[in-house]
Amino acid sequence: MSTPPFAGKAILITGAGNGIGKATALHLASLGAVVGVNDLRPNFVDATVAAIAEAGGQAVAVTQDVATREGMYAAVDTFAAAAGGLHGMVNNAAWVRYQALADIAPETVDRMLNIGFKGIIWGMQAAAARMEGPGSIVNIASAAGLRSTPSSIVYSGIKAAVMGMTRAAAVDLGARQIRVNAIAPSATPTEGTMRNRDADRDAHRIAQTPLGRLGTVDDMARAITFLLSGESRYITGQVLSVDGGISTSFL
Repeated sequence: MSTPPFAGKAILITGAGNGIGKATALHLASLGAVVGVNDLRPNFVDATVAAIAEAGGQAVAVTQDVATREGMYAAVDTFAAAAGGLHGMVNNAAWVRYQALADIAPETVDRMLNIGFKGIIWGMQAAAARMEGPGSIVNIASAAGLRSTPSSIVYSGIKAAVMGMTRAAAVDLGARQIRVNAIAPSATPTEGTMRNRDADRDAHRIAQTPLGRLGTVDDMARAITFLLSGESRYITGQVLSVDGGISTSFL
């Protein structure tokens, strides 16, 4: 029997209680990784860890709040101690509210920045402090950082910043053989995005997408896995659009 491609690798995923984070955790565990399942909600963490265990994989529950520097460091340290190291990190946690310019509230901006902007910085910082030798960090950006939709000023701004931070961190960490990349998904149906979706909007997005469908959490998980793997060993500082071509289309 061949050795699984991620055997012996320890990878922490923030926001892994559902959606893209959960799908990525399940996929990486199926390939032999020890996965750190982080989420603020213990019941979500427990459900993901249980699903991984049921499938024969290995997972560590990590329930720290990664919206603060202290919480992020605690999450990384807790997982690295339990897993015997840290080889990969996926900065996926986010909190999103869509508001028109006139309706944007300070508390909305603060919360989105704490998790989606500062959290990326603290995640990369904490991961880099723990990684020895080759490592890979994947940040979750969005097609909204390239092509915005109505009422997405804060979200689009943060996701565009994630792209810039990814490129800058790749420069800073390259000498240590730590690669930093991002994926930019288009609208992907998840439990957390349901309140912002409807059939007409989905139909419009599908009509604009050259591949003719919405992305799935599995599509995103596979792209993240590629960027974490040795198959992408000479790729860093890149933002991979996983969007069916919508960001380059004028359909």
